[in-house]
Amino acid sequence: MRFISKNMWALVAFALVAFIAMTGDACAQGIAGGGGSVMSIASSKLTNVFTHVRTIVFILGGFGLVGVAFAAIFGKVNWKWFAGLAVGLAVLAAANAVVKYTAGENMGGSLGGSVSDTIYSTGQ
Repeated sequence: MRFISKNMWALVAFALVAFIAMTGDACAQGIAGGGGSVMSIASSKLTNVFTHVRTIVFILGGFGLVGVAFAAIFGKVNWKWFAGLAVGLAVLAAANAVVKYTAGENMGGSLGGSVSDTIYSTGQ
């Protein structure tokens, strides 16, 4: 722990240089290949990372939810921990839909469209 506290700025600088070194070629390739602007490439990459990290968190959170539920049943942990973990997973599940809704993107699929499309549906 002492190593990290003494060399925090060096580690941050190394991470920043590594980040810049890795993203330069990807952004240049996307722009030269007609893939779009830097911001659209960054947006697609962040969406991809968020989707994969969310999947990993759901898997670990599911195991954690089962473990905390068993511990709460036997009185080893407080039920508030179980509720907090369940609510946290629910917020994570809804985060993507909330962001897309506020950004005004179409959600796609059979449930896509706006509220007026749903209200005034012709049943098709």
